[in-house]
Amino acid sequence: MNESELRSLVALLDDNDPEVLLHVEQKLLTLGKQIIPILEEEWGELKDLCHQQRLENIIHQLQLNELLQEFIDWQLSKDQDLLHGVYLVCKYRFPDYDKQHLINLIEKLRLDVWLEMNFELSPFEKVRIMNYIFYQVHGFKGNVENYHDPANSFINQVLETKKGNPILLASIYILVAQRLNIPIFGVNLPQHFVLAYLEEFGKSNVEMRFNEIEEMLNKSGKILFYINAFNGGSIFSKTNLIQFLQQVKITVNNDFLVPCTNLDIIKRILRNLASAYEKLNKTYKQQEVLKLLYALGEPPLTQFNDLGE
Repeated sequence: MNESELRSLVALLDDNDPEVLLHVEQKLLTLGKQIIPILEEEWGELKDLCHQQRLENIIHQLQLNELLQEFIDWQLSKDQDLLHGVYLVCKYRFPDYDKQHLINLIEKLRLDVWLEMNFELSPFEKVRIMNYIFYQVHGFKGNVENYHDPANSFINQVLETKKGNPILLASIYILVAQRLNIPIFGVNLPQHFVLAYLEEFGKSNVEMRFNEIEEMLNKSGKILFYINAFNGGSIFSKTNLIQFLQQVKITVNNDFLVPCTNLDIIKRILRNLASAYEKLNKTYKQQEVLKLLYALGEPPLTQFNDLGE
């Protein structure tokens, strides 16, 4: 279909016949993401709000279809790179967000920590420097006032406001640590999300991909301590972690004590986002986020009250 035919098809969205509208919508959706720039041009020229809304909905559906495929590709990739995963989540709300800008922001954080870091320091001292840059210099903190705000699940907004939920703050912390070869990983704790600092064991620790958790644990076999990214980077022990689980009446499971994969992290971010939209009664957005979860192999969810952040 040439551009003239495409624009003629868009003009038919002004029709009030449901069958015509359905046919046009289905036809446009089959043409794929490459028509989005033309549709956006047409949207800017329309005067009728109803016509605009119909075209806007089609553009959004095309973007969502593209994003679903990107999530599938990400899951199938060998790396399952965490930065790209959180970027894809961001694209749900901000489809035109520039990934390079995200990379630059993370690199700025990394550089600020690196300038203060002496890599002969102990793990505790390294975390102390990470915390100083992260919480005092840059001012990151948990978004206690609006804990269930959907914005807490989008890394671009967390980097802008310096406020987020536990898993997004932890994800940024991990991304900086990865770029400094510091072995800090996410722990998928029920009702919370924390970090684990693994024992450093030489060059293989530095070079290993950060989603190869099982191999990492087999080689190091030891978690030195845990970190609460939502609470100023406070450090606590395995005993403290077990006590927390017991206090909230959760049976202690070894999966709750060891690092999780990048796939686990992205799934949890999406579950939290779906939960946030559910609390706002934005059912259509909740269902769209669930589709993204399905693309990652997540089974259908009917409730979110045990997911935490």
